[in-house]
Amino acid sequence: MEARMIVAVLSVVMVLSGCAADGSRSSGEVDTKTPPVNAQEYRIGVDDLVAVNVWRDEELSVTMPVRPDGKITIPLVGDVQAGGRTPQEVAKDIRERLSAYIRNPDVTVILTELRSHEFLSRIRVTGAVEAPLSMPYRQGMTALDAVLEAGGINVYAAPDRAKVFRRKASGETEILHVHLGRILTQGDLTTNVDLQPGDVIAIPERLF
Repeated sequence: MEARMIVAVLSVVMVLSGCAADGSRSSGEVDTKTPPVNAQEYRIGVDDLVAVNVWRDEELSVTMPVRPDGKITIPLVGDVQAGGRTPQEVAKDIRERLSAYIRNPDVTVILTELRSHEFLSRIRVTGAVEAPLSMPYRQGMTALDAVLEAGGINVYAAPDRAKVFRRKASGETEILHVHLGRILTQGDLTTNVDLQPGDVIAIPERLF
């Protein structure tokens, strides 16, 4: 019996900034290596690398990872809760606290590395392979690439019943059929699916 595999795919944006007190928005540099997600939805996690920029005040601008307690430390302000909050919420908190020392501070919070959610973009290979594994997604990776990294199929595999499970933005799971047997024995690459971050490849065992 094949198990139903559902894995969430999280695509992230590297710049998520807060608005200044006067309603303006500070700008940031977007890392184009990852696709964007709604800035209002992303929640900072432990180990994410956060850059706090205070306009025209380099001494108050810092870059640091989020500690295991979910906090970061800002000059003058002290500890600020970052984990579980959006960059906008963190920027607003810092801005309000800095207002006791600076008139109308302009604060921007930028995520420079999304370390806490790296596992969500990994590729998983499960089922009848020599070494089931979870590996980092790499651009251009195909289903065959991932299966070969898992040591290839084992003697119990039903390779032409392999599937790729992909979580869509709507929340639904898309199932893509991969005829690994044809790929491996005939060189037929028609179903050699180009993978996306978060895909799960499941190779069932053949029926005896």
